[in-house]
Amino acid sequence: MPDSRRGVLFGIAAYTMWGLFPLYWPLLKPSGAVEILAHRMVWSLVSVLAVLAVRRHWSWFKELARQPRKLALLTLAAITVTINWGTYIYAVNSGHVVETALGYFINPLVSVLFGVVLLRERLRPLQWAAVGFGALAVVVLTFDYGRLPWVALVLAVSFGIYGLVKKKANVEATESLAIETLVLLLPALGYLVFLQASGESTFPGQGWGHAALLVGAGLITAVPLLCFGVAAIRVPLSTIGLLQYIAPILQFACGVLIAKEVMPSSRWIGFSIVWLALAIFTYDSLRTARQTARVRRNAASAGTPDHVVAQS
Repeated sequence: MPDSRRGVLFGIAAYTMWGLFPLYWPLLKPSGAVEILAHRMVWSLVSVLAVLAVRRHWSWFKELARQPRKLALLTLAAITVTINWGTYIYAVNSGHVVETALGYFINPLVSVLFGVVLLRERLRPLQWAAVGFGALAVVVLTFDYGRLPWVALVLAVSFGIYGLVKKKANVEATESLAIETLVLLLPALGYLVFLQASGESTFPGQGWGHAALLVGAGLITAVPLLCFGVAAIRVPLSTIGLLQYIAPILQFACGVLIAKEVMPSSRWIGFSIVWLALAIFTYDSLRTARQTARVRRNAASAGTPDHVVAQS
């Protein structure tokens, strides 16, 4: 099987698993969101260490330990992903699955704004149009909910920061997750010990089946991330950009069709504006990618160096 097709299949697998997460977290009740989060941290580390052990890949650790800037960035990534995971688990288990989908729908637009504000990137007109429609959707949904859609905004902003920090750190997915979960290990274990000592722990008080599901939280965190790592190095970013919509589409379907969350007409209008913004954003991204590829092909045939093409 060609590498590109293999990459697409792994990408679809990753985003499909992420999209079906809303079906898993309710199975962990009566565990609270923070207890689930703590177990997810601990067992994610165990899963990643198992993968590294199978690969016998440890040499990276010494090299990374000598780079305090990267370690600081991964610590920041650990904090932001904790906020993201905790908010997501709380939202799903409290009946806000549709709002979590909204967060991941608007995430690409938030990432674009980060590029403008933090990296001084210049947006193309269609990108500005997409961001404008995204802001309008948030206003419409604020009136619909009677409050800011804070779950969606926290998820979008925290994941946007997480992606930006991970890009700056430039560490492979498995190694990065190992450091992030290692940073989170002590507070997670401390909280679980506290619950156990106070008699409030559900592990394994709710039975070994429930305990197995809590352990599985680490596995279902690690597996899609590893699939994504395979995809990311084999397919173009434009393809990854399209695949990423699989997750919120499935989350939205879980919320509407399975959780039976109420969707008044005003909420449909808000989501329709979001989808319009994403359609504009995707069209502009694909068009720009095609134009860039065409320029590179023409430059290659003319013998123009790559750095000259990048500046044009």
